[in-house]
Amino acid sequence: MDEAELCRTFAPRIRLYGLRHLDGAAAADDLVQEVLVIVIEAVRAGRVREPERIASYVLGTCRQVAQGGWRGERRRGELLAQHGELLAPDPSREPVIDVDRLRGCLAALAERERTIVVLSFYDERDADDIAIQLGMTSGNVRVVRHRAVARLRACMGDA
Repeated sequence: MDEAELCRTFAPRIRLYGLRHLDGAAAADDLVQEVLVIVIEAVRAGRVREPERIASYVLGTCRQVAQGGWRGERRRGELLAQHGELLAPDPSREPVIDVDRLRGCLAALAERERTIVVLSFYDERDADDIAIQLGMTSGNVRVVRHRAVARLRACMGDA
């Protein structure tokens, strides 16, 4: 049995196994991919001793991969429950923004700089879109934005 035929034959069966034993279609699709890679590598390396029993080998691999993933998820959940407080963000380390000061710093920018900053960070537009709207080159937009952000940092005291 060649590799393409092996995939055509066993992919639907592996997916069905995944749908029955895992959480959802995405996990079943991941199982198909992982099992087929393992089986094909085993066939190429000559680790499948009885090719006529390839179906049993595939099923065993499905079981091992599915159980291994479940154990991994359980282990991650236990570690998170045990050490989760260490991973929680520290609210005292989050930056505090003086909104009034920022408003004043934005007002101090030239109109073109302010427009580019607002379009970039508020409207989340890229330099090409802004350049088309303002009749500039995208390189010029990037330079103006870079300089405007530097001015804002200096104004806010982060220089």
